[in-house]
Amino acid sequence: MCAIHQPNLFPRLSTLAKLYAADQWIVLDNVQFARRDYQHRARLAPLDDPDRQQWLTLPTHLPQVRSTLISQARLADPRRTRRTVELLVRQYYGRSRHWAAIRSSLEAVLDRLDTTDRVADIAETSVRVLLEALGWKGKVLHSSALPTRHGRSERLADLAAVPGSTHYLCGPGGLRYLDAHPFKTLSICVVPFRTPEETGPSPWNGARRITALWALATLGPWLLPNISRRPGFSADWPRQESTSS
Repeated sequence: MCAIHQPNLFPRLSTLAKLYAADQWIVLDNVQFARRDYQHRARLAPLDDPDRQQWLTLPTHLPQVRSTLISQARLADPRRTRRTVELLVRQYYGRSRHWAAIRSSLEAVLDRLDTTDRVADIAETSVRVLLEALGWKGKVLHSSALPTRHGRSERLADLAAVPGSTHYLCGPGGLRYLDAHPFKTLSICVVPFRTPEETGPSPWNGARRITALWALATLGPWLLPNISRRPGFSADWPRQESTSS
């Protein structure tokens, strides 16, 4: 099973859960950069109040302005960005009893900030280290290195077919525009991915808005993959419903 997703800075729990559920993550790195998306920013939230949020943003230079691809975006001020990332993550999660795991992930991102100004590389690193903290053993590929057709759904179907996947894990956003026909012709089953709708102190509260660092800081890397088996959760993690349409 594969998931296809853009590199996101310290991704939301909903995104991380989808990638964790897949055997392969195809990094969508050759599409247009979107300033209002999550490639260069993440919402941080205090441990005791996930509804109070602050953006952590990497100031980004777009060489081709609106036509800039994700892989072309560059940090506008790498040294200042490094300081900001370190200070804000420590400020929000340094008091967590699981800080050691978060610090390890943070240090890997800071090390990457020392060696590149490519926003996509930094965001991808932040995803990889969180997946590694959860024990994910999957494979990572990049869309820029794979041949595809030009249509949106055709491209995704071709990307899913390259590593030999028989199932494509698709979130709610993708399902709104996805054309299933290209997948059917390649014998690939589309699997909708949905996280539980939760309120209150649940780790899924804000899962589609705030960074997964909050859930990691709250539950720790060992408990996070198993939260769906706790009382009060109505479905496995991830909640999957196979479909061919």
